[in-house]
Amino acid sequence: MAGDNIVEKGFPKFVVYEEGQPGYVYINKTQYFEGVPKEVWEFHVGGYQVCEKWLKDRRGRQLSFDDLMHYQKVVVALAETRRLMEEIDKAILGWPIK
Repeated sequence: MAGDNIVEKGFPKFVVYEEGQPGYVYINKTQYFEGVPKEVWEFHVGGYQVCEKWLKDRRGRQLSFDDLMHYQKVVVALAETRRLMEEIDKAILGWPIK
C-alpha cells in the first residue's frame, strides 16, 4: 500500500466490490486494508464497531508499520472470535434462548 498511511477525515470506509466477498477498509482515497470480511467489519464489542473505532481514533495520524500490523491482527482476532462464538452457540443445546 503506497502512500502516507494517514487516516484522513471522512475515513475509514468499508467497501465491498463483489457481494459475498471480503471487502476493503479505506483509510484515505488510495490506501486500504484488503480482505476484511463484512461480518468482521460490523462486529460490535461493548457498543463499538471495533474495526471502525480503532481507525477513527487515529484520524489525522500517520499509521506506523506497527499500527498497520496491529490492525491486521485485530481483524484476525475478531474473525476467530466470531468463529468461536458460533461454535459455542452450536454446542449449547437450546441456545440462543428465544
